Order: sequence, then structure tokens, then C-alpha cells
Amino acid sequence: MGASRTILPTLKFKLTIAYDGTQYEGWQVQKTGTGVQEKVEGALAKLFPSHPRVHGSSRTDTGVHALGMVAHFEAPPAECKMSPRKLAIALNAWLPEDVRVLSAARAPQAFHARFGAAGKQYRYFVWNHAAMNPLIRHTAWHVPRPLDLRAMRAAAPMFVGKRDFQSFAANPGYAKASTVRTLTRCDLKQRGPVLTFIIEGDGFLYKMCRGIVGTLVQVGLGKFPADEVRRMLEKRDRRVAGMTAPAHGLVLWKVSYAPRPA
Repeated sequence: MGASRTILPTLKFKLTIAYDGTQYEGWQVQKTGTGVQEKVEGALAKLFPSHPRVHGSSRTDTGVHALGMVAHFEAPPAECKMSPRKLAIALNAWLPEDVRVLSAARAPQAFHARFGAAGKQYRYFVWNHAAMNPLIRHTAWHVPRPLDLRAMRAAAPMFVGKRDFQSFAANPGYAKASTVRTLTRCDLKQRGPVLTFIIEGDGFLYKMCRGIVGTLVQVGLGKFPADEVRRMLEKRDRRVAGMTAPAHGLVLWKVSYAPRPA
């Protein structure tokens, strides 16, 4: 009777990825159009004969950008010949200029980029000036009319906490188990004509960040009073809230994970 063959466990790697989403149909592999995931898997296939599948922390919409998308993949130990630092360099050699692996690291077997994520931070950029800055036209929403920042800052904290965000999310085309999410931060910062919305939470519904930002901008334009946000949340009806801000102003800024137990 022959000796049984030992199957070695795969090694797991964590990637932090940045991309300009202008040319992509979001992160995920698409039936039509190109997702960023497809580009990353194509680069990995050049380096790993097993053609690893990449698992991302988030699904970003068409045209949305990322600075801190986290993903993981697994590969057989025999294929893992280079250090994580060299892995990032090698992947970038095969990736288009609008996608970059910022860092690569070994990850524990229990790590999962999506299911292990404890929180995410998105940032949305608005250029609030009569004339658009052409240098950031792909990464900021141009709002030419003056905005009432005081009203917007009065409305923003109403989104913080455990809320039902159905009024601010688009229909994803499938049933959601719950539309309740918890936001820990919804801030507005100003630096000259650049407004930065910082939104942090444990998870986000389809186009939820963009629904929040679009509504806050319309509060700033005087379309809604600040305290109307409470009623919008209570109604749980997308029709009562404000507009969905354009995709190109949104960036997945970072993904956080709970510290590993000692």
C-alpha cells in the first residue's frame, strides 16, 4: 500500500490596492465591461500557475475609486518564491497604470478580506466653485452654486448611529436581508473650494454613501431643511430623500480589521 500524499495548505496573502475607477465597471469581475478584480487576477496569473482567485473587501460601483481596497488570495507554497515586497512590485509590472498594489503581506489562514472587515471609510470630494478645477474633474463632483455649510454640518450627524438606510440606498436588484447599518462618522471638512465628506461605518448598502452625500448637498442648496433628514430615515423610502451623487467623487479610503487576539 503506497504512502498517502500530504496535501500542503495554501499560503494566504493580503493586498492593499488603489485604483482610478474611471475606466472600470466597479471592482468585481463583470459579464459586460471590465472590473478591477479581473485586472488583478490577470496579473496574478502571470506569476502563479494556479491562477489564484482574488477576494475583495468591497464591491465598488462603476466609476468609483479606491485608495485602500483590501483583497486576499491563496496560492500553493511551491509557487510562492518571492517576498511580499517583491510580489507587490511584480504585480504592478503586469497591471495597468490606473491600478496599483500599494502593499502585499502574508496573512493568517483565518483572514478574509470581506467577511473579516470591521469597518470601512469612504471619502467623497466636491469642488464647490463656479468654475471646475480641470485637474480633479475625474475625482470630484462639481457643484457650482454656493452651499450652506452650516446647514450641511447640522444634518450630517443625524446619519450617525444604528439606522435603517433604505431611504438612501438604490435597489441592488436582489433582496437584502437588512437595510440597517451603523455609521460611526459622517463629517464634512472644507479646504478652500474642496469639500470632503468622511463617512465611516460597519457596512454600506448599494449607492448609500452617494445617497447621503447627494442629500447633504441638496440641504446645502436649500432644497431640504437639515432636520428633514430624520424624517427621511424614518420613511424608509428612497423617493423621499435627496439625489444620488455622481460616482466619480467617491473613494473607498480604507478598510479596518479587528486586531488579532494575543
